[in-house]
Amino acid sequence: MKRLLLTILTFCFLTSDIALSQAFKTESGNAEFKSSVPLHSFAGTSDNLVGRISLQDSTVDFYLDLATLDTGNGKRDKDMRKTLETDKYPFAEFYGKVISGFDPDSSNKQDVTVQGSFTIHDVSREVTINGTLQMRPEGLLVEADWVLNMTNYNIKPPGILFYRVEENIDIQIEALLKPQNS
Repeated sequence: MKRLLLTILTFCFLTSDIALSQAFKTESGNAEFKSSVPLHSFAGTSDNLVGRISLQDSTVDFYLDLATLDTGNGKRDKDMRKTLETDKYPFAEFYGKVISGFDPDSSNKQDVTVQGSFTIHDVSREVTINGTLQMRPEGLLVEADWVLNMTNYNIKPPGILFYRVEENIDIQIEALLKPQNS
């Protein structure tokens, strides 16, 4: 009985240590934005969010090729790429650290806070983002949302006549990150 208990405790200790030292990666996360103009709202999505989270040093690194955002309207997509100047500034990126506790041994969804630098349109700003992390058998699920103010990043909200897109854009990400081989 003691031997069985010792074996179980050793296994738990080793798997916990492996999870803590492990990095998780995705190349197919989902990013979505929602915006509005008077009397109308719209959204855009991309399934090309690339990201990596290291549990060992709590680093978080995500980026998105902005040309992959799709609103379902070709003209709006073209206008959006022109506004974001994706030929000149093709990526949005976040690099930071998880600053709240996260227990990789728990399979419960856990609230986390990350702090770091968000860069878009060649402007970087320090941000704090709240989200969730959840260990699953197939990897690490991350979900987060925040509000991006376009003018803070030198992006002029597009418009037609007297109507302008709202300055604040709601951003959401969701990704299942798989264990990264060392």
